[in-house]
Amino acid sequence: MTTRIDKTFARLKAANQSGFVAYIMGGDPSHAASLDLMKALPDAGVDIIELGMPFTDPAADGPVIELAGLRALKSGTTVRSVLDMATEFRVDNDSTPIILMGYANPVHHMGYAKFAAAAKDAGVDGAIIVDLPPEEDAELRTAFEKHDLALVRLATPTTDDARLPKVVAGTKGFVYYVSVAGITGAAKGENTAITDAVNRIRAASGLPVVVGFGVKTPKQATEVAKSADAVVVGSAIVDKFHKDGKDAALELVRSLSAAAHGAE
Repeated sequence: MTTRIDKTFARLKAANQSGFVAYIMGGDPSHAASLDLMKALPDAGVDIIELGMPFTDPAADGPVIELAGLRALKSGTTVRSVLDMATEFRVDNDSTPIILMGYANPVHHMGYAKFAAAAKDAGVDGAIIVDLPPEEDAELRTAFEKHDLALVRLATPTTDDARLPKVVAGTKGFVYYVSVAGITGAAKGENTAITDAVNRIRAASGLPVVVGFGVKTPKQATEVAKSADAVVVGSAIVDKFHKDGKDAALELVRSLSAAAHGAE
């Protein structure tokens, strides 16, 4: 399943482009509405989709995504229904990687082996489990390896040289660099610091590095894309979708993806 991720980054590298990753919350404000947006993302320039699984205590999320998660839960969204979104997306798209993003509690409740098998069946390529550190993810990682799924880890500005090897060990697909020491939607990190961090993580992991948390505008996406293998935007898209609807959200996505792809 990581083949989709590898092919995507190989294509971007051949084109000398940075990629664009869009995050949306599954089930916000409804299954149908979020699936409709998801299906439209690739044609708007999205290279990889991060699909959020809502949770009642999203410790790493800022207010925009936290509220999106609450709306999704209110609409009846579950881990299983988010996986159903991936299945429905795959009917028409078998090339765009899907990375689930969420928290350990719902996944553990479902069962790591059961979750991994269901993710593979749904056409998912991997997951970011925000609150599951390397010391505690062996069971999930083993389940993922059985199905060739990527367990993507997070590195942060506080991940020092002593910690970094443990963070990247066993990571597949790419490493996600959180550019700020804070929650989603916070102010973006300094460009020099991001460039240094990306180079350090790429050297330690041998994998592409994507950068997110705090990127909101095309200008910021261009700046980050100069050093990152891909740029992630979540809160700005989720907020635009909630306030102004699908068309406005896709217009923003097109401008962000064009900025990331066009960076030199």
